[in-house]
Amino acid sequence: MFNKSPIKSAAPINKLAVAMAMGALALTGCSVAPTAGVSATSPTPSASQESRPAPGAAAPKPAAASAVKPAPGTATAGPVDVAAEAAPAAVAPAAPAAVAPAPQAAAAAPVPAPVTAQADVAATGDGSQAAAVRGWGAVVAGDEFSKAGAPDSTKWSVFKGTGHAGKGVRSPQAWSVANGVATVSGDSAGTTGGMSAKFAQQKYGKWETRMRTNARDPKYHPVLILWPNNNASPNCAEIDYAEGSTNTAQIKFFLHYACGGSSFQTTAAKTIDTTQWHNYAVEWTPAGITGYIDGVKTFSDTNPAHLPSVGMHQTLQLDWFPDGSATKPSQMQIDWVRVYK
Repeated sequence: MFNKSPIKSAAPINKLAVAMAMGALALTGCSVAPTAGVSATSPTPSASQESRPAPGAAAPKPAAASAVKPAPGTATAGPVDVAAEAAPAAVAPAAPAAVAPAPQAAAAAPVPAPVTAQADVAATGDGSQAAAVRGWGAVVAGDEFSKAGAPDSTKWSVFKGTGHAGKGVRSPQAWSVANGVATVSGDSAGTTGGMSAKFAQQKYGKWETRMRTNARDPKYHPVLILWPNNNASPNCAEIDYAEGSTNTAQIKFFLHYACGGSSFQTTAAKTIDTTQWHNYAVEWTPAGITGYIDGVKTFSDTNPAHLPSVGMHQTLQLDWFPDGSATKPSQMQIDWVRVYK
């Protein structure tokens, strides 16, 4: 619920074209590039808000499952059957070799079982995007994760340091990018990861992210956050537009609008299967803040006093909240992050 950061659609997308477009945007000043590789730290969270860190030893970097990237601004008419998405005429087949096998043999450090390949998933969300439903227009910044290996250092600052509430570790090694998907893994000791965007550090705008998890441990919380630029906000502003909790069948939206805890936040919750791909979005205008899941509005706050007063940027985090019981390795995957004017 609180500071997580220290501080397919009608047609498949041409990733190369998107990557080229993103590069062009970067050259024209669409992104702000803070120093890469800097440890992120955030203000002390209120009792009700959830800080996003994690512990342990660096998690190995499993290969990510393949994913279908819908073209920006497109939407499907109804539920998308992943089997249909995997049909040759519609999408490129998932690459089985890219999915690391679930750990069977005992190893020195447990290796998280990767999220099931998309073609093996029974069903997904309806695949709609708020950008298409709301007519947001062209993508102005973001990441399609077309560059394999570590996250693109020109676009992301990867967290390195202590985890949430001083427990666990955030490690750059918890992240890997393959087959157009970024994967962050959390191990049994609480070593996990997070990263913040160098692009689109702005006041107002629209952000949309396609995300899923595995059958995660309740102590691992996936979070998509808009966090204050320069880690500074006079009213402790934070927009958690998709946040998991101990209830793994639910995703929440939190708008933190003042320092001091749960008395100063508005929230909404939706029952959803997070192991399926869903599109989570937030629209921030001078008139208010609106949240969407698969193009459907799920949150709204139009109180002017609740709006952030500073620019914000995207962070992606898998946060660990230990409770003394054993933790099961867990994962979060990001297909893409897109920003609109």
